[in-house]
Amino acid sequence: MDISSIIGVVSGMGFVLGTILLGGSIMMFVNIPSILIVVGGTLAASMIAYPLGDFLSIFKTAVKIFMFKLQPPDEIINNLVEISNKARKGGLLSIEGDIQNTSDPYLAQALQMTVDGVKTADIAVIMQKKMALTKKSLDVGANIFGSMGSFAPAFGMIGTLIGLVQMLAGLDDPSSIGPKMAVAMITTFYGSVLANLFFIPMSDKLAGRNAEEITNMNIIFEGIISIREGEHPKLMEDKLNIYLGDTKKTTEETG
Repeated sequence: MDISSIIGVVSGMGFVLGTILLGGSIMMFVNIPSILIVVGGTLAASMIAYPLGDFLSIFKTAVKIFMFKLQPPDEIINNLVEISNKARKGGLLSIEGDIQNTSDPYLAQALQMTVDGVKTADIAVIMQKKMALTKKSLDVGANIFGSMGSFAPAFGMIGTLIGLVQMLAGLDDPSSIGPKMAVAMITTFYGSVLANLFFIPMSDKLAGRNAEEITNMNIIFEGIISIREGEHPKLMEDKLNIYLGDTKKTTEETG
């Protein structure tokens, strides 16, 4: 569970609602037609912009923002080093048991090809294609939420324009101008809140998640190629630790 995302959403909504309540009733900001314009228009535009299958996948993708579990890269490196040591001492066939022990299908497939004696170049091609397809699939959710972040304010403005037109059409009744102007502004409010508190942050969060997954896949890719080529485990470890950046340095210094 991603605590920061939950805290961010709850606190963001709390600040908005708190500010509203300090200035009056929350019912002043509830308008069904405005909600329909912003939410309905944003969803409709997203369906036009993306295939239906991709659009429907955002509901499953949204769960990933709050419920996300990814194996730490240092654990992956340690696992690969152990496998490399085993392969160096007992040969490639000795790592066959690790295929069943891993829950990562990408690593399992790579190990299987290694045990089967597939050429290094062929392993590299297959793994890189798999990585590219995975990245493309992962990017869909982030791209859709990013687009929704741009659609929502636009439909908020459309709703405001509709409200202004209706207000101008009723100028013969001065008492109705104030309420109609307030309703016209609410749609812009809805669009801005949805875009800046939900859609854009969710897109950024998913982009970060996706980058972490691809980094793990790159670590596995380079590790498997090193194992297949029979490189020394220490050399492989040094190469893979580059992906950890300053994190490993900090850990070593504090340790």
